[in-house]
Amino acid sequence: MKTPYFLIDEEKLLQNLVLLRSVAERAGCKILLAQKAYSVYQTYPLLAQYLDGSTASGVYEARLGREHFGKEVHAFAPAFRDGDVRALAKLCDHIVFNTPAQVRKYAPLCKSKGVSVGLRVNPECSTQEGHAIYDPCAPFSRLGTTLSNFDEGILPLLDGLHFHTLCEQNSDDLERTVLAFCDRFGKYLPRMKWLNLGGGHHITRADYDVERLVRIVRGLREKYGAEVYLEPGEAVVLNAGTLHTRVLEIVHNGMDIALLDVSAACHMPDVLEMPYRPPLFGSGEAGEKAHTYRLAGPTCLAGDVIGDYSFDEPLKEGDELVFGDMALYTMVKTNTFNGMPLPAICLQRRDGERVVLRKFSYRDFKNRL
Repeated sequence: MKTPYFLIDEEKLLQNLVLLRSVAERAGCKILLAQKAYSVYQTYPLLAQYLDGSTASGVYEARLGREHFGKEVHAFAPAFRDGDVRALAKLCDHIVFNTPAQVRKYAPLCKSKGVSVGLRVNPECSTQEGHAIYDPCAPFSRLGTTLSNFDEGILPLLDGLHFHTLCEQNSDDLERTVLAFCDRFGKYLPRMKWLNLGGGHHITRADYDVERLVRIVRGLREKYGAEVYLEPGEAVVLNAGTLHTRVLEIVHNGMDIALLDVSAACHMPDVLEMPYRPPLFGSGEAGEKAHTYRLAGPTCLAGDVIGDYSFDEPLKEGDELVFGDMALYTMVKTNTFNGMPLPAICLQRRDGERVVLRKFSYRDFKNRL
């Protein structure tokens, strides 16, 4: 295969799906795919065998979910335009609004189309450390209605409440959040048909406390009699994808720098946004192994740096490197800055066969402009 390319492992994907289905059945909840993390629709037929539907942040994702996933389609955005709501009302089963004002404005239209209406609330319970950019409960957050801004006049229009506060977290953080949520909004819950606990649940991570999650969901269902939804994105495809790249050249400026044909800025932008250091097979931390390199991309952005890694043997031009956990928040975020080609998207089937799902060309770059 010509690098760079993404490779989705169908066997690992299936392992995640089997676990998620088990959780849904034991807890008595529904689990949806958050398409903002993963939107490779060619694999949706497999996902749809185990999950209950998909979530969208706008019309395009909702349409993708309706056309290729089927089952339930849910949508949320911090604010909607009139045209978007009219389009979403034809595509979605649930639409969650961010403010009481948007509920008042759009609930009548949604109800006329048979769409269930929800409100996203902010339980004001921060459980994240060090990544305020991903904390919807951070001070001055625009995401979700706080109790002080809740308008009880919209209660007859609401079918459910939604919160989303987690990011790659365990179920103990969910438990803390649920306690805060119930403390602030519990008096309204007996009137609700459903509760959506959002995403950020790292359910398929090895150390995730699944039993606690099952207890939390069962407890909510038994106490309030409402349908419960979870909408993880990462957990669906955790460790189910790799990104393959090759060394273009080795340069030296105070340390050895390996220039790759993959870019942090274009192909794995969370490396710069979060920031984080993606796992790389066969490598160690800087200085851990005999030969340390800074891995960098081929764009003109000075900060297009993936990170510092060490290896047992020296790297050389043409060596292939494989980054792990590259199914989530990668393909959905790639861009063509600097005219960088987009990596192909490939699938390794359970029988070992590799197939190319999508290739990209100059036309894809040009048509984005």
